[in-house]
Amino acid sequence: MADDLAPIIVKKVKKGGHGAHGGAWKVAYADFVTAMMAFFLLLWLLNVTTTEQKEGLSDYFAPTTASISQSGAGGMLGGTSMQTEGSRVSDLGVPSVVSSISPPENGSKGETKDAKKTREMEEAELLEKLAKIEEASFEQAREQIRQAINKDPELSGLKDHVIIDMTPEGLRIQIVDQFNESMFESGSAKITPRIRALVGMIVKSIEELPNSLSISGHTDSSSFNGGDYTNWELSSDRANASRRALLDAGLAPDRIEKVAGRADTDPLISDDPSNPGNRRISIILLRETPVLPPNLK
Repeated sequence: MADDLAPIIVKKVKKGGHGAHGGAWKVAYADFVTAMMAFFLLLWLLNVTTTEQKEGLSDYFAPTTASISQSGAGGMLGGTSMQTEGSRVSDLGVPSVVSSISPPENGSKGETKDAKKTREMEEAELLEKLAKIEEASFEQAREQIRQAINKDPELSGLKDHVIIDMTPEGLRIQIVDQFNESMFESGSAKITPRIRALVGMIVKSIEELPNSLSISGHTDSSSFNGGDYTNWELSSDRANASRRALLDAGLAPDRIEKVAGRADTDPLISDDPSNPGNRRISIILLRETPVLPPNLK
């Protein structure tokens, strides 16, 4: 019987290596690194954020148990949110955080004197560049008018009637009477055919520019014998007649900004008020960029 029993086999179990050679330490080390990253991120946030932003962070992570009129956690922890616009109240009536942080105003602690000065210098530099571009376009228009007058046989005799110069307001084009020829028929606001052709040529030279126009009529000091109809009415009517001539030549109506009659209050030849040269129409292409004072250039 004993010989029929199966042999007993004994296995020797080999114990594993030391615990230090396992992978458990890696998990602990990863937790440590994560905690350090969070710690340094917190230090960085404390360094770069303002007091209001810190309060906003505190409110953002606090429980939202306040009423709709409060932000953050309400009560002692109530503050402002860093978000520009918080979530709105849902259909369930759950209140949410509403922000009140706005960028610092000029002159506040958020902008130093040096930063403000730098900003003003940059704005002045930009305006100066825009003014130079506008000045160049005015010069081009002036040259086009001069060339057009010289090339057109019908207008070549009118070059003495046109004075173009730069003023603080903009490019001024003046059509001036001479002893031998006038813009308008005597005592009226009816433009002569040659002057109307000159006005049409001026429109072609300035139609591509975006600038608005100011038109003013001027007379000499000679009294106008028309009863109640004086040089004021005459200069105003002539300015309006010039406006209509500009529109007839194709100028956009919305570019006309001002029309005025000045009578003899602004003579071109001040030492000879009765000189025919004082009778004129002044068309000014108004500047779109302001002229900077010398201390900002």
